Amino acid sequence: MDDIRLTILDPGHFHAALVQKEMYTGVAPRVEVFAPLGSDVIAHLERVARFNRRAQAPTRWELDVHAGPDFVERMAREHAGNVAVLAGKNRAKIGYIRACLEAGLHVLADKPWIIRTQDLPALKDVLALARGKGLAAYDIMTERYEITSMLQKELVRDADVFGTIEHGTEGEPGVRMESMHNILKFVAGAPLTRPTWFFDIEEQGEALTDVGPHLVDLTQWTLFADEAIDYRADVDVLGAVRRPLRVTKEQFRQVTGEPGDGLDYYCDTEVSYTLRGVHVALRAAWQWEAVKGGGDTHFAVYRGTRADIEVRQGEEEQYRPELYVVPKEPGAREAAMHKVAALSTRYAGIDIEDQGARLKVTIPDQHRVGHEAHFAQVARAFFEFVRGTRAMPAWEEPDMLAKYYTTTRGVELARVR
Repeated sequence: MDDIRLTILDPGHFHAALVQKEMYTGVAPRVEVFAPLGSDVIAHLERVARFNRRAQAPTRWELDVHAGPDFVERMAREHAGNVAVLAGKNRAKIGYIRACLEAGLHVLADKPWIIRTQDLPALKDVLALARGKGLAAYDIMTERYEITSMLQKELVRDADVFGTIEHGTEGEPGVRMESMHNILKFVAGAPLTRPTWFFDIEEQGEALTDVGPHLVDLTQWTLFADEAIDYRADVDVLGAVRRPLRVTKEQFRQVTGEPGDGLDYYCDTEVSYTLRGVHVALRAAWQWEAVKGGGDTHFAVYRGTRADIEVRQGEEEQYRPELYVVPKEPGAREAAMHKVAALSTRYAGIDIEDQGARLKVTIPDQHRVGHEAHFAQVARAFFEFVRGTRAMPAWEEPDMLAKYYTTTRGVELARVR
């Protein structure tokens, strides 16, 4: 029997469709979609239709579409589902989440939930509302399912390998991370058409508030796994800078299909903050397109007293994320070899390659499932929370508040420089 029934609300971002890239045991194939009639919902229907038509492992979704200006009110009044999926306009998202919770729906919503510091009280309120109604409310943190991030966390959490985190300084932080995304890209094998509002930073958010939550989340999740972060005591945002990317009117038309003027798109943000005394430097940015053979890239370094643990994804790595251990003490090298051997019982086939000054963790392709597949992994974990077969960890709620405080406060500081 299907105990999960999905309701999709205003799917303005392609991540909403990626939740439906696969079928799930116990999830009804018939899905409700509530949205204003326009290009966003049409694009969502086309993406799901492509999943249904594909030759290999086609999906079997049936969409019941309710399109009109009163779509939120209709959802609250008419929905037959019990789980809402949201991915779209970021400024309105926290209000959508509240409406879904008030209607008795569990909520699986893409990041970011908020893009302005003044919305932090609204975030606190919806989390309290979900808790009070016994509903699961969860944001889609796909990067926790990336194999290099999972293994990096394992090595950082091993004191014999890593030691303890270097607290560092603002100029030489203990954690440095960078994520570079591409405006022009392919998703699910098709060119991605972006809505015109993607370029409105008051709607989409700047880079740090839009994609930066992944970086802040990984930092908290890696350094302080299973611990609640209190943003009022544990986080101090020191400063931030923002830079624009010039988008020409030709490029705007190319990626949106709509006419428009050129613009300076503020989509590159760096933030410096401390997390329980550890200096962290993050950069979240968009560029127009990737280099040939590349895609979105991720860089992350954790500096330990015994070794640094690094994820790199540059030309040397052929633009594929790779994991390295850079020992600082002789014992760290041997400890890393033992640790990877132990992890190979859980992650079959991983090994370690001695490259002299550093060790490379070799990862078989079977573990590199790709960004799009991570959405199904998050959804499956969330459905366990909904069913009650697994409890949502108590630290998720305070860590979410800390995450969105850090990103929104960073953008706020960058704008006053």
